[in-house]
Amino acid sequence: MSRKMLIDGEVGSSNEEEAQFDFDLFVIGAGSGGTRAARFSAGYGAKVAICELPFHPISSEVVGGVGGTCVIRGCVPKKILVYGASYGGEFEDARNYGWELNKNIDFNWKKLLHNKTQEIVRLNGIYKRLLSNTRVKLFEGEGRIIGPHEVEVIQIDGTKLCYSAKHILIATGSRAQRPSIPGQELAITSDEALSLDELPKRAVILGGGYIAAEFASIWNGMGATVDLLFRKELPLRGFDDEMRAVVAKNLEGRGIRLHPGTNISELIKTEDGIKVLTDHGGELMADVVLFATGRIPNTKRLNLECVGVELDATGAVKVDEYSRTNVPSIWAVGDVTNRMNLTPVALMEATCFSKTVFADQPSKPDYNSVPCAVFCIPPLSVVGLSEQQAIKQAKGDILVFTSTFNPMKNTISGRQEKTVMKLVVDAETDKVLGASMCGPDAPEIIQGISIALKCGATKAQFDSTVGIHPSAAEEFVTMRSVTRRVSAGSKPKTNL
Repeated sequence: MSRKMLIDGEVGSSNEEEAQFDFDLFVIGAGSGGTRAARFSAGYGAKVAICELPFHPISSEVVGGVGGTCVIRGCVPKKILVYGASYGGEFEDARNYGWELNKNIDFNWKKLLHNKTQEIVRLNGIYKRLLSNTRVKLFEGEGRIIGPHEVEVIQIDGTKLCYSAKHILIATGSRAQRPSIPGQELAITSDEALSLDELPKRAVILGGGYIAAEFASIWNGMGATVDLLFRKELPLRGFDDEMRAVVAKNLEGRGIRLHPGTNISELIKTEDGIKVLTDHGGELMADVVLFATGRIPNTKRLNLECVGVELDATGAVKVDEYSRTNVPSIWAVGDVTNRMNLTPVALMEATCFSKTVFADQPSKPDYNSVPCAVFCIPPLSVVGLSEQQAIKQAKGDILVFTSTFNPMKNTISGRQEKTVMKLVVDAETDKVLGASMCGPDAPEIIQGISIALKCGATKAQFDSTVGIHPSAAEEFVTMRSVTRRVSAGSKPKTNL
């Protein structure tokens, strides 16, 4: 496909035709992907506008804000809370390192909440300045598509502004969804969980994904009693089964009560809190019930049916390899496309979009060897294929290398919590297909490992690399013995 066909489609590219639009690009949604696309496109010489709902930091229901889900109601505030929760365990571990903690240690939730909000406000301002410095026009309001080249911005006061653009980019992300359960209005989602007025003493969390595991760790680390309910046998469906078992064991070891194969059947408000009834006839009491049951693409209010943009069964925008929809002038990146819902992936997709449309460099996002992390305590991080995925995709045998050890810090602190590492290797080519780790600093370590996988590193190259001693990371280059050899199509086994 030629560059002209790819970019222009049915739209002409003459100066006369370009001049009829208010903007070369109008972006709906100023999250990570939308902001990146707007800035980079402007850097390539495009006239760009972007719209986003205004940010109200004192509101418990944050619905907008330049910076999007990651900065305003996701990765950043959540990681700040994880840091705060981690100190509880650190104080416990410090005693055997000679720290005499003679006074009671109090935790001030409101102080952390205030400081977290201040950081979000600061980042929101930085994102706005980034747009301003690249001469991107920011409109604060809700955007909707009213034509193949037309966007309507509805401001907070109800005023409607209409603009034309040669290209429209949808980058509206996703939102938390609520299961249909009697009494569901008594529960909260992760949006509200980040801004609770009071820290709960008793929390019930429904869900087995990364959000559920992370908030379980957060509230547990801050002293709350936490019950985690999920439908499967283990949490974190989609991750390596062996590492899922490690996370479950660690959560229980920290005092979180796990309820596998369990769902909520009803929530009832009482004088003592919220009564949680389970589908097994169980009953729990909670101050807060968190629904961490997944997210859905934010397409409902975009008016996409007006121009015939195709959506899949989940409501996600369908796009091709270049992030283009079936309407030639409309594109989409990030969680709204439901491809790989990670902030750095949205940034990658946005970068590729800008190169494709405005830099004469048709570019496709590369989803191979994308690392990710679950910031439970301790964290899990992975890159590449899980053992289950490798076996399913492999043509020959798979070699699995594992290392389970007591971190050096724990030998003195006395904490009974193992670190587990794993490498999945193609037996024929010796290529490392996947790596995973559950333990302190796992995301920091896996980020470096992901570079090796991106470069196609072999196990022999791992083995020839000198480790940093003493460190946990050196285990990745000292795992010499095969834990197990698995044939393609066979059932994976764990070695815990």
